Amino acid sequence: MKYLAEYRDPVLARHLVTEIRAAATRPWSIMEVCGGQTHTIVRQGIDELIPVRMVHGPGCPVCVTPLATIDRALAIAARPEVIFTSFGDMLRVPGSGADLLSAKARGADVRVVYSPLDAVRLAAAHPDRQVVFFAVGFETTAPANAMAVLRAAEERLDNFSVLVSHVLVPPAMTAIMESASVDAFLAAGHVCAVMGWTEYEPLALRYRVPIVVTGFEPLDLLEGILMAVRQLEEGRFEVENQYARAVRRTGNTFAQDAVRRVFRVGDQTWRGIGEIPASGLVLAPEFIDYDAALRFGVGGVSADENPDCIAGDILRGTRTPLDCAAYGTVCTPRRPLGAPMVSAEGTCAAFHNAGRTRQEM
Repeated sequence: MKYLAEYRDPVLARHLVTEIRAAATRPWSIMEVCGGQTHTIVRQGIDELIPVRMVHGPGCPVCVTPLATIDRALAIAARPEVIFTSFGDMLRVPGSGADLLSAKARGADVRVVYSPLDAVRLAAAHPDRQVVFFAVGFETTAPANAMAVLRAAEERLDNFSVLVSHVLVPPAMTAIMESASVDAFLAAGHVCAVMGWTEYEPLALRYRVPIVVTGFEPLDLLEGILMAVRQLEEGRFEVENQYARAVRRTGNTFAQDAVRRVFRVGDQTWRGIGEIPASGLVLAPEFIDYDAALRFGVGGVSADENPDCIAGDILRGTRTPLDCAAYGTVCTPRRPLGAPMVSAEGTCAAFHNAGRTRQEM
């Protein structure tokens, strides 16, 4: 923790808040793309301290995983020959009628792993079982998932496969800029640590919006907001990097090479938002044998969202959890209707954990 304390200094935080207040002449709208950023902003009350409207974007990979994909996972996990593996944050994301945790309670062999390579090792140790890994996330998790597929191919494991639901940040930002009023963006530092920020430069120029890459600590976000406000006030629209301690312009080329070997860009459906062209990753043709949806014949599964859940509006940044009649009543972290109330990065969970209630509005 000693390496984080300097990014949580209350004296410096107050100084940055003062600078933001002095710099902002208008109530600019700034969207933070990552759910980790959202949780810090809401938990620390940053959005309540500054004269800037913070818009919470679709940066929670668990939240944007399509409902139909959860149902596909449930269908696969129910098969007796399958060991279904996943990171823990996916287990309570509701499908049409259940989640993976309840499937486990009913007898499905669902296991939490800490790395996709753990799933590969399980496949090697259980040649009589089919091991499936739930490959979910933004560009951040794609390299590790790609390495798992490469390792399985190297070891010739024909009992390993991945259920892929990878989404890409720049197309989502493009869709938001085409349909919503956002003046600037805070880009996710961990995504840019992998991919760099060259993909954002054409977006900043085309849509004339500042984009600032930030970290996840309070001072990271306050400094990033100040950088964005200064650009807006000066009429600039550039990509700037606040998170210099972790991010380079070109990113991690080794990780990018692994992703390019295993995946191809394809259209992707986002939960609550719909299909965004070229916004996801699918397995490349040479690795199609590792596609769990094809292997188990669940590609055609479809599902409808709960009509009481406004997750789509929340993920697009057009509404907040406090606009939802279900928030804090029939939808809570213990009994969630939608993924944003489940995930550690979900906006609804961030508001609920911070004690924000609809009565306060």
